[in-house]
Amino acid sequence: MDTLERIKQQIADNTILIYMKGSPKMPQCGFSAQASQAIMSCDQEFTYVDILANQDIRSELPGYANWPTFPQLWVKGELIGGCDIIMEMYQKGELKSLLEEATA
Repeated sequence: MDTLERIKQQIADNTILIYMKGSPKMPQCGFSAQASQAIMSCDQEFTYVDILANQDIRSELPGYANWPTFPQLWVKGELIGGCDIIMEMYQKGELKSLLEEATA
C-alpha cells in the first residue's frame, strides 16, 4: 500500500483522527500539545498518527489535505483544521459538540 492509500485508509477507518508531532501523552510541539489537550478534554476516543515517526505521511499529507501544517484534525473523513481552528472551536464549545455528534 502506498503512502497516499495509507493516509486515505487511516482517515476512512477512524472517526476522529489527529495527525500530530509526537503523541497526546508526549507531544513534540506546542501546537500538537494544545490541539491534543483540547480533543482529550472533550472525552471522546480518538486516534493519532505521529508524523515524526512516519516521515512519508508527513511529506504526503499536506498535498493531499491541501493544508500545509500540523496538527491536522480529521472528523468523519473531513479535515477540520489545525491548532488555531481546533482551539477556537474548543473555546466556543463547538469542538465538543462536533466530536460527540461524530461518535453518536
